[in-house]
Amino acid sequence: MVAAGAVPLVLAIVGQGAANAAPAEVAPVAQHDDAPKPQWPAADSPNVSPYEGLHIPGDTKSSIQWSRQAPDKSYLAPVGVLHPPAPVPAVPPIAPPPGMFRFGDVQVPAPDWIDKEQAIQINDNAAQVEANLATFLDSIGMERSRSDRIAGQTIGTAAMGAVAGAATAAPIELTSAAVGGVLGLVVGAGFVPVGLVAGPALGAAVGAAVIAVPAAAAGAAVGAVVGAVNSFNAPPRVVGD
Repeated sequence: MVAAGAVPLVLAIVGQGAANAAPAEVAPVAQHDDAPKPQWPAADSPNVSPYEGLHIPGDTKSSIQWSRQAPDKSYLAPVGVLHPPAPVPAVPPIAPPPGMFRFGDVQVPAPDWIDKEQAIQINDNAAQVEANLATFLDSIGMERSRSDRIAGQTIGTAAMGAVAGAATAAPIELTSAAVGGVLGLVVGAGFVPVGLVAGPALGAAVGAAVIAVPAAAAGAAVGAVVGAVNSFNAPPRVVGD
């Protein structure tokens, strides 16, 4: 978030420098009264073609055109006899509900302060990872309902584990962020005035990330294992149960 927020500042500084240098570096071009005046834009932009695809409602945080609806969980096939991976058709990703983040079986409202495009990327990545896992499980002989169950629960518990891991490390993150902020201030002091603002912020973010990222990753790994084992051992359910 800190790095993304610094981009407009960098662009503004670069743009200001280019604007100040332009009068000295660019020589004026003499024009005659009878010469045609240049116009911009003179023509349509080249290499432009309309994009046509499935219309996805604006409140659905997804861009995957070939996604499918969430499967019916009233039926669950037995695990069956497994075999080495064999070629199978790719499993389509599952679309998130409107206005929601979807991490496998876990669904939470998408906060308004998260940019829409970032929210779409988060949902798309989670859905694609889940679909890839379901495809692999299909390839080793699992029936689709079981593949969907394991993939969805694995991704969902991994997400919950990541949140739990980051929350557990929160007190240590604050200390690490404080140390990183002080170091950032010391380093940024040589780049007045931008360094006095960006240095502590970037240092605090890095300091917190040093603790938060491994803790979240460890929590996600534990959660994924728990979800995979539970869904693999879930008893089958016939139609009508």
